[in-house]
Amino acid sequence: MLAADIKRGFPESRFTKGVEPRVKHDDGGYYTYTLSENVKVYFDDFYSFLEHVEEHALADLNDVKAKQADLKEYQQELRAFLYAKKKILETLLKTVYDFYSEANNFGVVMTPWCFGTVVLEKVEAYRDRLSKGNADDDDLPEYSYYVVRYLDEVYRKTLLDIFEFPDKAFSMRWQYSELLKRYSKALSNISTSLQSVMMLVKSYGS
Repeated sequence: MLAADIKRGFPESRFTKGVEPRVKHDDGGYYTYTLSENVKVYFDDFYSFLEHVEEHALADLNDVKAKQADLKEYQQELRAFLYAKKKILETLLKTVYDFYSEANNFGVVMTPWCFGTVVLEKVEAYRDRLSKGNADDDDLPEYSYYVVRYLDEVYRKTLLDIFEFPDKAFSMRWQYSELLKRYSKALSNISTSLQSVMMLVKSYGS
């Protein structure tokens, strides 16, 4: 369980009580093949990874908040730097909590590198909103362009350090991004097809 007292969305007890077509079991425990990569991932490994990431991210976030509390009024650049790092860590933790608690969509179960790509792109999406003046932060520092600059400088290293990934991990991101986009498009196509079928059924029934 996470420090945030959030329970696993897919606990082992769920698999022992009923049949889940996508879930298999061997000597290593319960596992599934990821929807985005078609790679074998054990549920316990996936959740243990998220728990480890949360532990590191919370420690870093507490350190950042302690430094923010000691800021002097004139330390505007340091304020922006700490704010940028806080947003990276908060984005990471929110993603951890969302994926950890998800109990319906097996698509959240993925390899660590693929999860890292998801977080990386969420941080970049926030950075783009901020740079265009579309971020809705209530506590944004006065000089937001400093925040954008420091996001650009530190977000990759911050995430690599917490994930304990090698530098090459994010060089593979385009592959994971493409896989995730294809998966999202496939789900969209399935949803559209189902809606068409439902409309057809209704038309025959009327």
